[in-house]
Amino acid sequence: MVKRGSRAPHILLCGLAVAGLLGAAGCKADTESGSGNGEGPAKSAPGGSALAAVDTLAVKGRAPKTGYTREKFGKSWVDTDHNGCGTRDDILKRDLTAETFRAEKGGDCVVSSGKLDDPYTGQQLTFTRGRSTIDIDHAVALSDAWQKGAGQWTTDKRVQFANDPMNLIAADASANRSKGDGDTATWLPPNKAYRCAYVARQVAVKKKYGVWVTAAEKDAMRKQLNTCPAEKLPTS
Repeated sequence: MVKRGSRAPHILLCGLAVAGLLGAAGCKADTESGSGNGEGPAKSAPGGSALAAVDTLAVKGRAPKTGYTREKFGKSWVDTDHNGCGTRDDILKRDLTAETFRAEKGGDCVVSSGKLDDPYTGQQLTFTRGRSTIDIDHAVALSDAWQKGAGQWTTDKRVQFANDPMNLIAADASANRSKGDGDTATWLPPNKAYRCAYVARQVAVKKKYGVWVTAAEKDAMRKQLNTCPAEKLPTS
């Protein structure tokens, strides 16, 4: 008989060894969905977040790199937005501060110098045209895209992809080159404070262009974005 004011029998079972089915979790209620380790669905993915968008990406194996060359994505840094400036200078103008310009093309197009708060390393870098340690990186590498769908695209779509500001980041050349054509599963920026924004950008680019992800890549995206579930999906 349970005395008045005593705890119910099912609560008493918490301390019994026979309640092994409860495991290490004891009697704590499971009020969260998702494991938070990247292997399951998000704990709580707000609308418009990068975490919510991860589950919209198709999952397939990586195709062979056969046939890939940089030229398959057009000439480097073409003026796809027809503003009179090449894409590289557009991104330098967007990402640098204290810029100076050469006189050609109206004096506000060809960047000759500036400062970069480098997102990949967290350091401030100096840009000097002709001897710079700053690259314009493709967040989703062209070779990675080629192996995950871009090999079947039209040339026009590949040129647009290669010059889309959403997919471009001014960054430290050494960090960029250590990345190679790595995806989220194989490379993240050394600057941990930028990792959520970086992965969110990769998700946005892959969603926009229909680039698929591998299972390991999708798990890695979830794992990182589960640490920042409110990170917005970039739109530009």
